[in-house]
Amino acid sequence: MDLHLMSATEAAEAIRTGKVTSEELVKACLDHITAIEDQVGAWTFLDPDYALNRAREADRVQQEGNTLGPLHGLPVGVKDIFDTVDMPTEDGTVLHAARQPGADATVVALLREAGAIIMGKTVTTELAVYAPGKTRNPHDLERTPGGSSSGSAAAVAAGMVPLAIGTQTNGSVIRPASYCGVYGYKPTYGRISRHLVLQASRPLDQVGVFARTIEDAALIAEQLMVYDTSDPDTRPRARSRLLDTLTGDPPVEPRLAFVKTPMWEQAETETQEAFAELADHLGEKVGAVELPEVFDDAVEQHRIIMEADLARSFEREYERGKDRLSSILREMIERGLKVPAVEYNRAVSRIPVLNRALDKVFDWYDAILTPATTGEAPVGLDSTGSPIFCTLWSLCGMPAITLPILQGAHGLPLGVQLVGPRDDDARLLRTARWLVNSTGG
Repeated sequence: MDLHLMSATEAAEAIRTGKVTSEELVKACLDHITAIEDQVGAWTFLDPDYALNRAREADRVQQEGNTLGPLHGLPVGVKDIFDTVDMPTEDGTVLHAARQPGADATVVALLREAGAIIMGKTVTTELAVYAPGKTRNPHDLERTPGGSSSGSAAAVAAGMVPLAIGTQTNGSVIRPASYCGVYGYKPTYGRISRHLVLQASRPLDQVGVFARTIEDAALIAEQLMVYDTSDPDTRPRARSRLLDTLTGDPPVEPRLAFVKTPMWEQAETETQEAFAELADHLGEKVGAVELPEVFDDAVEQHRIIMEADLARSFEREYERGKDRLSSILREMIERGLKVPAVEYNRAVSRIPVLNRALDKVFDWYDAILTPATTGEAPVGLDSTGSPIFCTLWSLCGMPAITLPILQGAHGLPLGVQLVGPRDDDARLLRTARWLVNSTGG
């Protein structure tokens, strides 16, 4: 097998047992990046010499007999909104060009602590919102890779790195993972620190991961689920054992709630047909569930929160450089500036109401089955596609994962999204693994 196509769990074991060195793995990834980066455009900062030096240092540590972290020697792509002390962090905007942070984001520090090689910074959309960057979809260069974590999804899909991290405020992990045909996992809100990560909206921002297997997603995610006093929305809790849980068999076969959501009509015909076939294949293990009326205006509540917070988070950028912001972001900020405080607070207060309504679904079902996107990645590079099938779950802060087990009419990936109850991430991943095995994915 080409080294750059090894899964993260395979590569970690090969490095641990001395069959492969970190330097060999990183060099294989760099060679592959050199071959295709001009077409895909996944990276905004990449220093091959730096990456190789870090890999050699990892190999030296191992040769000296030191304890190895779970990600020892593995190259990881980092979305360019996570601060990195040794690399620029430009947030996808010319307004932050050449910005050099003075410290690592908590997540980056945890990756280093686990032994990962920070390969470089992957492309983000402008300020992690909607205006696309340079990245193209590795499956079809004329199609969008999604956003805002476009570079991270494309880099993993193209075999440039086995793992990458991103963020989601609306659909910025699940959507690009679906379009690019990889596993995208967004844990429960507050499970991963956002300290020194570009803030768009505190009630909505969540960190997620990209991988080519569920096991790999669990491997990297559980290294990041650490209480951080610098992020007030994280909480002390026992360290998650995602990998151990998902590799075990469910005590009983899971039951899935097929939730079309109020946005079902926005799904393309082929998506609706594909999910009907999937539900038919699963038979009695899936049941159709309609969300209660309280969800009818949830998308609007998400919009109010997001746009008001964008106005607050990017006030400085708007004031000193609004002419250099994209029209779509500028208009969102301007709408956000007009949101009354009472309307914003009312929208935020609805989040626990929605979660209580979903608790009733999870009394009967292990996970919600729903599309990740409206369809295959759209043709064109002027848009990142619709996040509408991610909006509810981002608003509610629920754990979600997209599985690349379906194909659209053009043979391109069509993600199947599973959503679990808050704080039950391990069971969600175990259910996801069961579904992949059940469908032969």
